[in-house]
Amino acid sequence: MSAELKMPALSPTMEKGTLAKWLVKEGDVVNIGDLIAEIETDKATMEFEATDAGTIGSILIAEGAEGAEDVPVGAVIALFIDGAGRADATAPAAATPLSLVATPAREAPILRAERHEPAPLPVAAGQASAGAQALSNVKASPLARRIAVANGVDLAAIAGSGPRGKIVKADLGLSGRGPAPSAQPARTAIRPSEPPAGVPFEALKLSGMRKTIARRLSEAKQTVPHFYLGVDLRIDDLLGVREQMNVALAERGVKLSVNDFLIKALAFALERVPDANVQFGGDDLYRFRRVDVSMAVAVPGGLVTPVIRDVANKRLSQIAEVSKELAAKARAGKLMPEDYQGGTVSISNLGMFGMKTIIPVINPPQCLILGVGAAEERPISIKGEVVVATMLSVTASFDHRAVDGAVGAHFMQAFKRIVEHPVEMFA
Repeated sequence: MSAELKMPALSPTMEKGTLAKWLVKEGDVVNIGDLIAEIETDKATMEFEATDAGTIGSILIAEGAEGAEDVPVGAVIALFIDGAGRADATAPAAATPLSLVATPAREAPILRAERHEPAPLPVAAGQASAGAQALSNVKASPLARRIAVANGVDLAAIAGSGPRGKIVKADLGLSGRGPAPSAQPARTAIRPSEPPAGVPFEALKLSGMRKTIARRLSEAKQTVPHFYLGVDLRIDDLLGVREQMNVALAERGVKLSVNDFLIKALAFALERVPDANVQFGGDDLYRFRRVDVSMAVAVPGGLVTPVIRDVANKRLSQIAEVSKELAAKARAGKLMPEDYQGGTVSISNLGMFGMKTIIPVINPPQCLILGVGAAEERPISIKGEVVVATMLSVTASFDHRAVDGAVGAHFMQAFKRIVEHPVEMFA
C-alpha cells in the first residue's frame, strides 16, 4: 500500500515551500524518527522525521530541479510504501498521507509577525503579510483564510454561514483559488532593473528568507503610513545602575546589557501609554493588555525577531537571560515557532555597529518599532552649564492608522523619563 508524502503546512499562513534537500533516496528503508527531507519556507528550513516505517518508493520532486521551488502546500512530493518495493509514479486516489514531524534545521526564521490560533493576542518578526494578519481576527475556517489571502478577499466584509457565524469556503463565492471577482485590483509589481551593461557582476540566488524580507518590507512601506519621532536620551545614571547590578549578578553568571534596560523601559512606557501598544484591525483597534517585545537579531542571510513575552512583569535579570538565550538560538538556527510567533512591539538596536541613528521599517501588523543607535559622549547644556554626558539617540516608527502624533509623543516622553531615571524600573 502506498502513501503520499505531501508538502506540509508548517505555519498557519504557509502556502508554499521549497524542497531544499532530500535526506533519503528511492529504495531507502526508513524507520520512525529518521530524517527524510529539508523544506525551506519563508520562516525557516525544517528537517522532517518519519512517524511511519517503510520504503521510499518514488521521489516526484527532486531537490534543485525545476518545480522544486514554491511547491504548494498539499502537493505530492514523493510516494512512500509499506515494506520493500517501488511505488508507481502515479499515486492512487486513496493513498494515505505520510505523517511527518518538523524540527528546525540550518536557517533561522525571518522577521515575521504571526499569531498562534486561537491565542487571544493578534500578532509578528515574525515572518505573513499585513493583510493575512488582519484576516486572523475574523472567525473563519483555515481553508477560507488561505483562499481569502490568495485572492485578496476582505473577510471582515463577509457574513459567515458556518457554526457560530464562522466563514467557510462557500461564503467566499469563489469557484477555486483564482482571482476573486470582487477583489481589489492587485498593485502593479515593479519589475527589478537589469544590471548596467558592461559592469561585471555575479547573480546570487535569493533564499526564501531574503525573498520574504523583500516582500514584507515592501508591503510595509506601501501599505502602512509611517511617521517617526526621535529623542536623545542621557544614560549616565542607567550605566551606573547597570554597573552596580552586574557586580551583584556576577555570581549568577548574568550580565545586563544596555539593550536589556531599554527593553524593560519600552514595556513600562507602553504600560503608561497603552494607546501606543496597539494593532490596526480595519474596523477595530486592538489594544493589548500585555507587552511582548520582538527583538531583532541579525543572522546570516537576514533578520529574525524572537519574542520576549510579558516583559513588564519580568525582572531585568530574567530579560537578560531570555534575550541571550533567544539570540543564541536564532544565530544557531534553532528557534522554534513559539520563540518567534507573536509580539506586540519591536526593537532594533544597531548601536553595536556604531550607528548613531536608525529609522526602522514597521513590522506589520505591529504599529510600533523602536530603533536604537550607539551611545556616545556629547557636550550638553544643563541649566546654562556645559557638561559632557553619555547620550543615546532612538527613533520610533509608528503606524499612523492606529497611533496619532500626540500619543506617539506621550509614549516617547514616558520612555525618555524611564531611561533617564532608571530607578523607576524598580519602583
